[in-house]
Amino acid sequence: MNQLQNFTKGFIKENPILVLVLGTCPTLATSTSALNGMGMGLATTFVLIGSNVVISLLANVIPDKVRIPAFIVVIASFVTVVDLVMQAYVPSLYETLGIFIPLIVVNCIVLGRAEAFANKNTVFSSLLDGFGMGLGFTMALGILGTFRELVGSGSIFGYKFIKGDGILVFILAPGAFIALGYLIAIINRVRKT
Repeated sequence: MNQLQNFTKGFIKENPILVLVLGTCPTLATSTSALNGMGMGLATTFVLIGSNVVISLLANVIPDKVRIPAFIVVIASFVTVVDLVMQAYVPSLYETLGIFIPLIVVNCIVLGRAEAFANKNTVFSSLLDGFGMGLGFTMALGILGTFRELVGSGSIFGYKFIKGDGILVFILAPGAFIALGYLIAIINRVRKT
């Protein structure tokens, strides 16, 4: 049961975006569409899973004095893999997400999970934690991106549902804050009931 809780806590209970409000910068910047949000979420999920597993394996080997720099090197290695794979196989998404792919290295969600969880738990628990937190991050980005794309341009995943233009502000930065605020309010309401 404890393993299942490690996996599912990232969905609602400890969702990195909607509850802990971590990783706000890439959330607001990359959730302009459903595809962008899902792409960023999946890239971060891969990095979370890989870095959590490796850091859990090396937890007893890494000295405390160089713990954080060692974590960053591990995380940067996985980010480099994601960066190169996306550049090779999904260049249009890679171009759209731009600088936010390399910035996964300093995303507080990834480093926070390495420090708070992977460093102190087993490999399997760390894998489940990374997967759960990553899916929660992807879910939140996907919902936010879908809402912003639907209201902002009348489409989802590029397929037009509404004739004409949407409400442009939702594609821009102010719309990201408004949409995220309402989404957090809804989640808070759901968590209280």
